[in-house]
This record gives sequence, C-alpha cells and structure tokens, in this order.
Amino acid sequence: MKPTSRGRALLRQMLSERNRFPEREPHIDEQIHRTFGRTVAILVLDMVGFSRLTLERGIVHYMAMIHQMDRVARPAVGANGGRVIKQEADNLFCAFPDPAGALEGALDVLRAFDAVNSVLPPERHVYGSVGIGYGPTLLIGDRDMFGAEMNLACKLGEDLAGTNEILLTRAAHDALPDGTYKCAPTSFAIAGVELEAYRFVEKFVHQA
Repeated sequence: MKPTSRGRALLRQMLSERNRFPEREPHIDEQIHRTFGRTVAILVLDMVGFSRLTLERGIVHYMAMIHQMDRVARPAVGANGGRVIKQEADNLFCAFPDPAGALEGALDVLRAFDAVNSVLPPERHVYGSVGIGYGPTLLIGDRDMFGAEMNLACKLGEDLAGTNEILLTRAAHDALPDGTYKCAPTSFAIAGVELEAYRFVEKFVHQA
C-alpha cells in the first residue's frame, strides 16, 4: 500500500473513532494534529479562461493546456523548495516551507508561463491566478491538504485573484521577510464576511 493510501486509511480510522466516541474527541484531535499537522505555506494556482476556451476550442484542447501548465509549473515550484501536493482539473496545490518560497515559486511560475506564451500561438497561451496562505495544515501523505489557510488560499487563487495576480492571506503576508516585497492591502466581502488579503506589487532589488 502506498504511503498516501496508508495516510488516508489512518485518517479515516481516526475520524471514524472520533464520530463513534465523542468523549474522546480532544484526545483524537490531538493525535490527528500530531500525526498529520505541519506548518506550511500553501500555493494554489488556478488557470484563467476555462469556460471561454472550453466553449471556443473544446474540452480536449483545454485538457492539453492543463497538461502544459502542469509541466511548466512543477519545475518552478521545485526550484523554490516547494512540492506539488495535487493537481485537480486546472488547479495546482503546492506546499512550501515558508511564504517567501511560495511567493518566489508563484513569480517563477508566472514568468515561465510568459516564456512559453512567447513561442506559442494565442489559442495555447497559459495564464494563471495565485492564492497563498500560511499556517497549520493537515498534510495527508502527498496528495491532500486541509486547513483554514488552505481554504483561504483556494478562495484567493480560484475566485478572487485576477489574471497573473498573486494574493496572500494576512498570515502569509505577515510572515514574509521585512523589506523584500511590496504588497498592497485589500479586502473582499464574501457571504457577508470581510476577507483581508494582500496583493503582491513588486519585489525590492537591494543593491550590494
């Protein structure tokens, strides 16, 4: 059995016990966090233009573009200390040790897209939007992530960020090194709740 499968099986067992024995919830919760909990930066990349391109070119064309996106993005993620946890439809979910690595990974991914787009016809151009979170996360093997910052990164990357835009949660922004990146505060109203975020603007170049 693969490590991912073992991780999922163990988590299902723990959750089943939690549901059967409510009096043991605190102990089981502690076990789950001790077994699967990690503090990581989460990068969620969403391809832009799914509905339009699928209507114009068909689903196979877009599936080929997803494959292209994945092959271009993975090296940029790995080069900045991250790893791809999973790829679902036109989304890529990645974990990094810290937000600076995730932000550098996002910048390299977008630069790689620009490079590929420069030699491809317009109908094959790849664009992305990125959300970055940071905090306690449950990592299940190498295929699943769960946590509040994971949810926020998904919301930012999939729903709120524009084309070639990088949005960070407050936790991710606050953990960036001082004086290295310029980010502009912004906020979004979602279901009556205000979500505070930061839009990446530029990276400062320090003269030696």
